[in-house]
Amino acid sequence: MASATLGATASDLHAQADCRLALVLALDVSSSVDDAEYILQRDGLAAALDDPGIRSAILDGDGHVAMAIYEWSGRRQRELISDWTRLHDDAAIDEVIQTLRSTPRSYSRFPTAMGYALGYGATLLSRGPDCDRQVIDLSGDGENNEGFSPTLAYRNFPFRNVTVNGLAVLGGTKDVVDYFDREVRFGTGAFVETSQGYQGYQEAMTRKLFRELNDMILGALPADQSRRRQ
Repeated sequence: MASATLGATASDLHAQADCRLALVLALDVSSSVDDAEYILQRDGLAAALDDPGIRSAILDGDGHVAMAIYEWSGRRQRELISDWTRLHDDAAIDEVIQTLRSTPRSYSRFPTAMGYALGYGATLLSRGPDCDRQVIDLSGDGENNEGFSPTLAYRNFPFRNVTVNGLAVLGGTKDVVDYFDREVRFGTGAFVETSQGYQGYQEAMTRKLFRELNDMILGALPADQSRRRQ
């Protein structure tokens, strides 16, 4: 629906001015994620967005939410699934959900280039709407194993005033939670949510979105600010 998508037209400028949150969702499609797990991840996100509590958190706040979604794996494998969309009503949310459920998996045979994925997310935010808060959600079940690290991404891409939260999926790499907490979590109020395998992805994503949409940062540990080198 054209009215839902944020573009560069003059009619959109006012809509962008009252944006409270620009939220980027990054889904892991590296080779460690099999086809069944991918479906659980994709449909889990769609179901989380369709949750009545999440819809209310999106629509009832002071100012609108803008969202973009992409898949990531290797250093050259990123695919934009849903470009910046202003979630101003149920129809806009429905459109994003339908796009998620109808778009085929972009890649399946590439490694985990997490630094490249984060760099792409930062670039996506830089061309997105001007919002009060900027957040990247990075989901994954393993550690970076190709290209530069998340730490180098934070030093060399535009991450000023950006928060990166992680969704660590258990059952893959043994120390995935520690890795996400140490290397991925970044910025003010950043946190890491955990999913009990991909079977728990919908529940974990619902918790994560609720916390982000309501700006629930009390009790969240601040990320290591030594990584915030601009």
